[in-house]
Order: sequence, then structure tokens, then C-alpha cells
Amino acid sequence: MSTLPTGTLPSPPPALAPGPAVATAAPRSWARALAPYWLCQAGGWGGYWLVNGWAAVTYDGVAWGRAALDDALLALLGIGLSHALRRHIRRHNWQRLSIAARIARALAASAALGLGAGLVNLALGLTPWQADLPALGLPALAPGLRAAVLIANWATLFLVWTTLYLGVLGVRARHAAERRSAELAQALQAAELRFLKSQLNPHFLFNALNAVRALIADEPARAQGAVTQLARILRYALTSGQRDLVTLDEELAITDDYLALEALRLGERLRIERRIAPEARGLALPVMVLQFLVENAVKHGIAELPDGGTLRIEARQAGDALVLEVENPRPATPRESEHESVGIANARTRLELLFGAGATLTLDLADPARALARVRVPLAPCAR
Repeated sequence: MSTLPTGTLPSPPPALAPGPAVATAAPRSWARALAPYWLCQAGGWGGYWLVNGWAAVTYDGVAWGRAALDDALLALLGIGLSHALRRHIRRHNWQRLSIAARIARALAASAALGLGAGLVNLALGLTPWQADLPALGLPALAPGLRAAVLIANWATLFLVWTTLYLGVLGVRARHAAERRSAELAQALQAAELRFLKSQLNPHFLFNALNAVRALIADEPARAQGAVTQLARILRYALTSGQRDLVTLDEELAITDDYLALEALRLGERLRIERRIAPEARGLALPVMVLQFLVENAVKHGIAELPDGGTLRIEARQAGDALVLEVENPRPATPRESEHESVGIANARTRLELLFGAGATLTLDLADPARALARVRVPLAPCAR
């Protein structure tokens, strides 16, 4: 068996140098936050001004100047009253009320504002031509009927405005709930990934510590090299929680350290065969997945055999995916059930969380003398 190089302990990554403070998103200014609202207000009441002015000029023969002035004053009145209603709606959280309660309040507020706007309209003598429609062949309206029509018109306007505004609030609330739900799902997914990685990371440490302890008294030089390798493994395990994906080269390096420590315990019973395609070395895979598969192969396969066996690690790019295979001999009568271990299930779950259905992990036990674990990972960028 060839001896794996021990190497030296790499220096820790440099501390982050102090730099300029990261700019945080400033709260939206009131003007920017209200811009869509005021655009809608201007558009809606501006349309009211144009339609009424056009009708006065076209059907009643009113001069453009008078029609424009009167209807502009009424549009400003509508803007002021509707804005006051908006403040009332937000202050009393109408959007949190039941649908029946919102309907009741909308009807009451529209009637109250319609009454107020109609009386102001009459008191200021605005648009007096609405009481006389000779172009339509209609008689002039009686004062009481004219007041009732004006109030009803204003109440209808405010009811339409309130319905639209509450509808917009409902849509925004639904979008906010969907956004919070998506953020919660992402947070839960990240938490689950961290939990699964914490289950996978410690598995390889126990045998390594026992092997180092056995070397300390008899072979201190080899023990020192083993401690260096163990330190690299520990550092990798501790920092793995900060990254979901690593390159295959990084996983191979930490796997070499692990196998070197296992070789101290197993000696020539552990033989390694690698078939790593050059183009696969820079491809990304979930952190600790290869190390876990190798550990599983040694622990449940080679270590259980009196003569050991050959561990085969193969990696290649197949189309738009990285294919990784770990094959090992296993005893004919394994101590544990041949059902997939919890670790295999966790590794598969991590792959699904990171890549969805495009990633797979299979454990082929069809051959009673061998086990083959195969991972397929879609090509993905690996952030460093």
C-alpha cells in the first residue's frame, strides 16, 4: 500500500481586514413610499376633473374656464376627504377586520363623506349647471332633489375609492404574507441544512482520535503528523457550516487526510484506487458528502473484513452533472441491517434541499460482496 503524504498544517485564513462599513438599505423616505398612492390619487381625481369638465362643456355649454375651475375645486375636495379617510383606515387597521366589518365601515364612511362633500358643493355654489340639463331635455331639479343627487354621487365616488383602496391593501397584505412565507421556508431550509451537516460532521472524528492516541507512546513522529492531519480535518469540519458547496478538490484533500488516519489503524488492509477526471476537480458538491461516503465505506465495509479491501473513488463529469462513485467490499454477513443508514438518508436530504430533484444519491447493494454509492449533482457554481 502506498503511504499517503501527511503534508503540513495550512495557515488559517487571514482575518478580515477592517474596511468601510457596509452600507445598509436606508428606510424608504415618506415621499418615495407614498409616490404610488399620490400618483393614483392624482390620476383618479384628475380623471374625475376631466370627465366632469368635458361633460359640462359638451352638454351644458359651460365655458371651459368656469368648468375647469369648479371641477378642479371639487377634485381637490375629493383628494382631501379621501386622504383623510385613508389616514383613518390605516390608524384603525381596517385591513385586519373581518370582511363584514370592513363592508359596514366602508358604507358608513362613504355615506358620511358623501354628505359632507355634497353640502360643501352646495354651499360653495359649485357646478350649478348640474341642476339644469336642457341639452338632455330634462327639467331643472328641485333643491331638495338636487342635494340628494349630489350627496348620492359623492357617496358613490367615496365607496368606489374605499373599495379600491381596501382591495389594494388586501393584495399588498397577501404579497407580504407570501414573501414572509418564502423567507421562512428559506430560513427553515438553511436551519435544516445546518442540522444535517452537524449530524454528518462528527462521524469521522472518533476513530481518528483513537488512532492518534495509539501512536503517541510508540511512534511520536507519526503521531505528530497524524495530529496535523486531524487538525486539518477539524478545521474543515468546523468551517463547513459556513458553506453549502465546495469543490471536489477540497473534498478530496480532506478525504486524503481521513484515509491517512484510517491507514494508521488498518495498515495494508486499506487500499485506495482513484479515478478522478481532471475536468471534475473544480466542480461543486455539498460539503462533507464525499468524506461521509468514504467513511461509511471504510467503517461498514473494509474495516469489517479480515483482509480489508480496495476502496474505489471515481469522479467524472457526465453531461450537466458531476457523478461521484464510492465502491467498497463488504462482509457477506454484515453486522448491521442492509437498510440505508440514517447518514445516507441525511446526505440524500441535503442534496434534495440544495438541488431539488436534479440531485440523487443511491446505494447499490445488489452484489452481496460489494457496495456502491453513487452521487449525481447538477453543475453549479461554487462560491469561495
